[in-house]
Amino acid sequence: MALRLLISDALWSEIEPVLRELKHAAGSPPRLSDRMFIEAVLYQARTGTPWRDLPGEFGNWNAVYHRFRRWEKRGLWKRLWQRFQTLDDEQLHELFIDSTIVRAHQHAAGASKKTAGNRPRLWAALGVGSPPSCTRPARTSVPGCRSC
Repeated sequence: MALRLLISDALWSEIEPVLRELKHAAGSPPRLSDRMFIEAVLYQARTGTPWRDLPGEFGNWNAVYHRFRRWEKRGLWKRLWQRFQTLDDEQLHELFIDSTIVRAHQHAAGASKKTAGNRPRLWAALGVGSPPSCTRPARTSVPGCRSC
């Protein structure tokens, strides 16, 4: 199955020089190119798939995840975004924000809680209440007793 990639050659020609300027050159070069790494991050954001389920074309999921976290820790994503914010409108051709990638948990959307597996307790079913087991019984006052 062929992956649907988002970064065109024209867009990469704009991203690559900026990325090369912002990245630190220390360390050994990664196996996955920067372009495919960014494609992997975009794929994960677009599909909502767990990191472990990234397709094999993106390489080892753990390497992609840790590289993503390193870039985040170093502030590279933020600097990259800020750098593209300063470009002229003629240079910035496309900006896509797709609301379908923003996912909420089903309970955040108002779905009812699953209760099919919960059985009612015996006392609740019988309508009988019992006093809490962690409190002392109430003291009763006896007429004429001064200690009560």
